[in-house]
Amino acid sequence: MTNKEIASAFNDLAKIMELHQENPFKIRSYSNAYLSLRKLETPLNEMPDAELGSIKGIGKAIVGKVRELEENGKLETMEKYTSITPPGVQEMLQIKGFGPKKVRVVWKDLGAETIGELLYACNENRLIELKGFGHKTQEDLKAKLEYFLNSKDKFHYASLEPLAVELLAKVQEQLPNILVAQTGALRRRCPILKGIDLLVGTQENLQAKLESLFEIQNEAERSLQGRSANNIPITIWKCTPEEFGSKQFRYTGGDGFIDAFLKKVKVDDFRGITSEEGVFEKANIPFIAPELRDWEDALDLATNNELPKLIEVEDVKGVIHSHTTYSDGLHSLKDMAIYAKDQGFEYIGITDHSKSAFYANGLQPERVYQQMEEIDRLNKELAPFKIFKGIESDILNDGSLDYDADLLGAFDFIIASVHSNLKMDEAKATHRIITAVENEFTSMLGHPTGRLLLSREGYPLDHQKVIDACAANGVSIEINANPYRLDLDWTWVPYALEKGVKLSINPDAHSKGGIHDIRFGVFAGRKGGLTAADCVNCFDAAGFITEMRKS
Repeated sequence: MTNKEIASAFNDLAKIMELHQENPFKIRSYSNAYLSLRKLETPLNEMPDAELGSIKGIGKAIVGKVRELEENGKLETMEKYTSITPPGVQEMLQIKGFGPKKVRVVWKDLGAETIGELLYACNENRLIELKGFGHKTQEDLKAKLEYFLNSKDKFHYASLEPLAVELLAKVQEQLPNILVAQTGALRRRCPILKGIDLLVGTQENLQAKLESLFEIQNEAERSLQGRSANNIPITIWKCTPEEFGSKQFRYTGGDGFIDAFLKKVKVDDFRGITSEEGVFEKANIPFIAPELRDWEDALDLATNNELPKLIEVEDVKGVIHSHTTYSDGLHSLKDMAIYAKDQGFEYIGITDHSKSAFYANGLQPERVYQQMEEIDRLNKELAPFKIFKGIESDILNDGSLDYDADLLGAFDFIIASVHSNLKMDEAKATHRIITAVENEFTSMLGHPTGRLLLSREGYPLDHQKVIDACAANGVSIEINANPYRLDLDWTWVPYALEKGVKLSINPDAHSKGGIHDIRFGVFAGRKGGLTAADCVNCFDAAGFITEMRKS
């Protein structure tokens, strides 16, 4: 098990114990273990007991449970609680913002044991009389439940990509002389997936050859379906080698794009085309990258020979939006800078949390100046690599930024983001963000909707008004590359580009490894037609900082 998986096991244990009103001291110890273990870089199985036990928040009992997890993959204590907790109630504990105390109330006092029952109770206004609930709380919970159900059995692209790459390699090993490739939404690099789709250039029976790779549930003439060991749906599409190109085109999709394509080109028969490029050649249309095939306008661009040269991961020259141990990052400022430099980047923008983000150890003014002094020293040491002095300033409830004007003016650039008071209607959220965008010190708007994919929907926003405000005020917008955010959503990239707003692909890195999330932001940007020329951290250091400073 990975460190994160072990840490999550303690978090789950703390929640279910709180649900059962167990010893608060034990609950707190497991919660602290979660917070400590998830930050460790060294694999826990490589750490001696004495070293592990010396870490703050980790004692002898926790060490024992860590070893139990490593050996058995589960905790006997957790098994005890899950055996006396209905599966639907356990599922409720997964809903963000619906804590164990409230889950216990609806379970014990209302008798709801499934999410479906609880949603029905919300519709019947049965929660408003419960302790700790009211009409507003009930409506908020109802929205959370509906979002949870709509997100169920879906997966982040980032979580499936390594499994898909591994599966593809294993399938190719079992079928050495047969064409095998990714297809479907996976190939289009959609942020959210329902499973892994591969295409193989054979129609022979595959069950005997692939049954050792995953659990096969059904095989038909054109497909084979099953599930991975961790319950990920897998579909293997089959075709003849001669039609591999045409089938790759059709199975890649998306549906709207395929329909528009076939209506436009008026070619009914693509059979016998072995390469996908051949399909486009027969249609007399330039090849359209798979990422663009969720965007029907890409077809018009292609027919007019106006397809953009899409951004590549290698185009990104600077790491923008990174956190250090000054706030809630795992690594020091120096470690983050050296790591970015070693990865081939030309600069890094340090943007720790501002003072209002107390939950993230936000920087009080004196610590800001302390950090700036360290950046000055490191810039001399690491030149020509450049460290820019930034901050992720909270957008306060009235739309103002953290800190006074003198301090705000001392930064090289400022990312303005909403982190608190997220329960806003569209008018409130839009006004709050536009107010921040109009602030003379705002350089860039961070994660515009505050969403967490498959976990939190994010506040509603009039994207058009916000983008127009960014255009009018010379403010860039980030595509937050954390695969759980990918915010600005790719569907708004074309409008931003149309309005002349520059974007920035930002990893929101809270560790050295988090820097590599840039690639997921690039994939999202590509889906919206983003080019390197429209991405500010594809510029060199001088070009970047010029874009950040309003004229």
